[in-house]
Amino acid sequence: MGAISVIRIVVLALSTVFSVVVLGLAAHLLWLTSYWFAIYFIFCALGVAAAGLSLLTLPVMLVTDFIRRGAFTSMVVVELVWLFILWILWVATAAEAVNTSTYYFPYGCIDGGDPIVLQACHEVQAIEAFSFLVFIILLVYTVLLLISALVAASRGDRVWLSSVRETTFFRSSNPPAQQHPMGQYNGTPAPQHQAVPQQYVGTPVQPQYIGSPVQPQYTGSTVPSQQPYPGIPGAHSQAISV
Repeated sequence: MGAISVIRIVVLALSTVFSVVVLGLAAHLLWLTSYWFAIYFIFCALGVAAAGLSLLTLPVMLVTDFIRRGAFTSMVVVELVWLFILWILWVATAAEAVNTSTYYFPYGCIDGGDPIVLQACHEVQAIEAFSFLVFIILLVYTVLLLISALVAASRGDRVWLSSVRETTFFRSSNPPAQQHPMGQYNGTPAPQHQAVPQQYVGTPVQPQYIGSPVQPQYTGSTVPSQQPYPGIPGAHSQAISV
């Protein structure tokens, strides 16, 4: 859950609580002035309308986001448009309450006068204060949500049709590089050059011996045979006689 989502929960919860207060005060003051003075203040009607709409929609937007994903009430664009309408109603209520208080109670609520008038004066001031609080809270949150959505949309994220809870508004545009364990290199390997072996087609350096082996073969005779010298007759017989 991001920071914007936490702020949203706080804003909607506070606005709901303050709307209950304004609705009760405005309804009572509306009855009080109509019964005793046969008039009613315009800001009381605006307060009842603004508080009633807030109580009908803000809790629904808050609860639906937890129990259902992808609801249209949780979309950023729907939330921006509706909250804009609400804070317009609240600022109109607060401004009209200030105008009424200045006109009917220019010196404030003076004790010692008519208790009904004094009660009406205090209720006017209370409605004025809580209306300004709801207006400021909704205005600040709406501006913050709009700026965050524009920043996220500039990065290419689809935020307008997604909920505030599921959207990451302030993530880094460049994801951090993945760190690999030591000893593992996942980069591009260096190109391996495969050399073609050169075939030597000339005469080998060492000659191959294809004649008879140097070691004579044993044929069963212990005395080596002596061949007569060519051209000398009787050489073999002389050697034997000696």
